[in-house]
Amino acid sequence: MNIKEAKKEIKNTVQAYLTKDENGDYVVPAGSQRPVLLIGPPGVGKTQIMEQIAQECKVALVAYNITHHTRQSAVGLPFIRQVSYGNKEYSVTEYTMSEIIASVYRRMEETGLAQGILFVDEINCVSETLAPTMLQFLQQKRFGNQKIPEGWIIVAAGNPPEYNKSVRDFDMVTLDRVRRIDVEADYGVWKEYARERKLHGALLSYLELRPKNFYRVEADVDGLQFVTARGWEDLSRLLYVYEKMDIPVNEEIIYEFLRHRDISEDVAAYLELYYKYQDDYGIPDILAGNVRTEIYTRLFQAAFDERVSVVSLLTDGLQQIFGRTAVCKKRVDRWYDYLKSYQHMLKEERTGRTPAQIYKELLEEEKSRIDQLAKTGVVQKRDIRELETVLDSLGRHVPSAKLPKEAFREAGEGFDRIRQQLEQEEAETAEALEAAFDFMENAFGSGQEMILFVTELTLMPEAVSFLTQHPCERYMKYNQELLIGTRRRELLNELNQ
Repeated sequence: MNIKEAKKEIKNTVQAYLTKDENGDYVVPAGSQRPVLLIGPPGVGKTQIMEQIAQECKVALVAYNITHHTRQSAVGLPFIRQVSYGNKEYSVTEYTMSEIIASVYRRMEETGLAQGILFVDEINCVSETLAPTMLQFLQQKRFGNQKIPEGWIIVAAGNPPEYNKSVRDFDMVTLDRVRRIDVEADYGVWKEYARERKLHGALLSYLELRPKNFYRVEADVDGLQFVTARGWEDLSRLLYVYEKMDIPVNEEIIYEFLRHRDISEDVAAYLELYYKYQDDYGIPDILAGNVRTEIYTRLFQAAFDERVSVVSLLTDGLQQIFGRTAVCKKRVDRWYDYLKSYQHMLKEERTGRTPAQIYKELLEEEKSRIDQLAKTGVVQKRDIRELETVLDSLGRHVPSAKLPKEAFREAGEGFDRIRQQLEQEEAETAEALEAAFDFMENAFGSGQEMILFVTELTLMPEAVSFLTQHPCERYMKYNQELLIGTRRRELLNELNQ
């Protein structure tokens, strides 16, 4: 299966294993909760989906690469203690707490979350001395003489033997106690993730043209050459930073991330062209509805690679606009929720607190909630920063009025301003989208480029959210005509040829 299907299956497993009955007992007892064994090629996204699952299920996560451990750190150190059996004293060997088990308890204390996921990566690549410990871990859910705390789900990951010479096979006894899930690299699924994480448009555009280069592992006379999903994502981060620093990215830099000489050379050449198209076509002017006649003339004569690159540049420009509007919309929604709570507290006030005191107390409660969310790790850092930004804005609008109605009106003045800003953002976004469709129709009609454009919009979470609330007739039209049924298959076949 692909990584998206694997994520869904693991998430379902976590939710099922953590389900309790009316007596507060786990419906699937801890002893029957099989660890999940995720086997897939390196760099395909196994660790990333575990972080996403923990956040979506609102549970803690402890992640370990087991190859960094020795037997002593995994099991604990031995020590001698005296015990009595039948009125006789004996010296017995016991073990200190495993570093991994200790990390689980420490995470529980830090986050306040009693349930979580213990994720152990590269579990089938351990040393010979640690292998029996890993078998015990999967079979009995314990390290040494200490069990994994109840409420913690075990997920382990490893690589198939063709990707790693250190891989060890599991015996039938172990495999009969786990849920094995095999995953493969899938560009279509990864592309959804890449759009959501806003990977660099030049790389997504390149992969649209060369999807076979997304994941490659080859051995030749020069040794092993490989390209992984992790390589594309890490290269994307560097590209963004180097662009801000005005540092050029050449083939050698790309080869540091994409360890395949031909592909890194091809990406370097494409990147140079992409930047040239960015300067030549003037995407901001197109999204503002100002398209020069020579732009159309050039596109009519352009090769397919150039036309696809322009579509990618256009969708990148729209993604930035959709993103700004989405951020503004979230701020308005959070501000609205805060004011709704404030209004409710004003109505229910019976202790003589002033409106300003109530407002400040609510601010403190919100700050404590955000701090707790940050500790748990169930919310991404960028979302925490957004919550803090809204809290900071709310803190600058503490009402001074003594009467509840006047205080609420005063507190809402800041909300009115940000709501007006959102209305302006939404209007500008709608205009940019219409301008983009004008350009696409004039330049490409309803051909292959249009299906790519509409598909890219469909992959953007911010675009989908905006279109749900602000329907665009042309998007709906092309979505029906190009992305459904026979016509979609025909165009996709043409695109992949």
